[in-house]
Amino acid sequence: MSAPALAPEPTRPLVPLWGAVLLALGAGPLTDAAFPELGWWPLAFAGIALVLVAAHGRRAGAGFLVGLVFGLAFYLVHIPWMTEFLDPRLPFLVRAVPWFALSLVMALWCGLGTMLISVATRVVPRAVRGAAGRLLLVPLVVAGLWTAREAISSIWPYGGFAWGRISESQSESPIAPLFAWLGVSGVGFVMVFVVAVAVVAVRETATPVTLRAMLVTALAAILVAFPAFPVATAGELRVAAVQGNGRTGYFHHAENATDNLLAQFDATEPVYTEDVDVVVWPEGATDLDPLRNDFAARVFDTVATAAGAPLVGWAVTKRGEEYFNTSLLWRAGEGSADFYDKRHPVPFGEYVPDRAVWRGFAPDLIDLIQREYTPGTTDPVMDVGSDERTVLAGFAICFDIVDDALMREGVEQGAQLVLAQTNNADFGLTDESVQQLAIARIRAIELGRTVVNISTVGTSAVMLPDGSTIARLPRYQAGAMVVDVPLSTTTTPAVVIGRGVEWGVAAVAFGALIGAAIGGRRRRA
Repeated sequence: MSAPALAPEPTRPLVPLWGAVLLALGAGPLTDAAFPELGWWPLAFAGIALVLVAAHGRRAGAGFLVGLVFGLAFYLVHIPWMTEFLDPRLPFLVRAVPWFALSLVMALWCGLGTMLISVATRVVPRAVRGAAGRLLLVPLVVAGLWTAREAISSIWPYGGFAWGRISESQSESPIAPLFAWLGVSGVGFVMVFVVAVAVVAVRETATPVTLRAMLVTALAAILVAFPAFPVATAGELRVAAVQGNGRTGYFHHAENATDNLLAQFDATEPVYTEDVDVVVWPEGATDLDPLRNDFAARVFDTVATAAGAPLVGWAVTKRGEEYFNTSLLWRAGEGSADFYDKRHPVPFGEYVPDRAVWRGFAPDLIDLIQREYTPGTTDPVMDVGSDERTVLAGFAICFDIVDDALMREGVEQGAQLVLAQTNNADFGLTDESVQQLAIARIRAIELGRTVVNISTVGTSAVMLPDGSTIARLPRYQAGAMVVDVPLSTTTTPAVVIGRGVEWGVAAVAFGALIGAAIGGRRRRA
């Protein structure tokens, strides 16, 4: 009679290293497919599972390799639109430098995060007594480390790159209502936690398989069935958001300085027959600053007068020797009544940090970025209402939409809706604009606010606080969306909690990992 088979050691790798590398390689494009344009959101969970299976039980170096391969496989597929920004006359290998460089930086972060996850799957189970404890504590640590990696890489270095966080794939999934409760980082945490429970459950043969399956199923059911946070609305604002379809790319600019402004002006004319409360133009709507150019000022004033409503315009403004990416609130006969300067200009796009250092590596590329935008210091809220009532709007210019803290700040200062102005012309018909629109939809749910996302060339749309789209314009067609949007003063739990979720789960994860590692060394001693 043969001896009974021993239960597999829960801290040993699930697959050999070569298999882990292949899993990580496949996880990249699989995870990308969960994001727009395809938007097959269930694949995000499959991608997480492949990474965690590949990382499980690895030593630090092998865990880093798994994360690095996954990061490269994901970001190289997710952000190839970075090559669209540069002049198409440049050789492809030159235009590919920013794409590869940013992908490598993010892949290094993935490598570091996955390295810690691998270590955690080795040391934490040994510090926990009982399979039930391992089924919950190990996934909590794993999900906390994943969240910590995303949080840090989103803000450092040079403001980080918050694009491609795992929860940003869920803008139209059944778990989207969770954004109002937990925010972007919180939803990412619970996604990884549920998958990690499933991965750990595979090895916990000491617990009956029925109980393990029930635990995973119950957690998944809770995510899907979680109720939407109730958002109370108070009144409406009739908004006209205009997509001018001008030639507004950095290297695809208009032939004449007035062309973009006039294209935007022409696209606005149908609005004059409507009774609107505010007209909104996108980033890149004009090449001329109405604060310094009389012709541009007259056009702005004509629009505000003809519409009988303030114009939320845009311009590159200059104060002293500094340039700013600026949203302008323009009132007929009054001119600029308020403004918002973009808080976080895009590094290596709108300015070059440490220019002298990086120019030494790629002088031709660095010299292409000639104008240096100064980070703004203004608050992100303006009163777009009339003399009869106050309506506070929160503002986001282009990639501002991925800044968690800035978006919350607008709501904390009383914003009743969000006006997101952007210029996607540099990225053509790539996935960039629909990826950005998905983030805008998440913000609508997270903040409990209508988001008016208006682009020069698309994708332009208006999303309600529940994430539903009530108006949309085709890409690369001039047009206007005239919609009555609800105003809200509801404060969602996600706004209240703020960064508490990501830093809280990260602190618990690091604390548990360090504690388990110290305890393990003492036992061996």
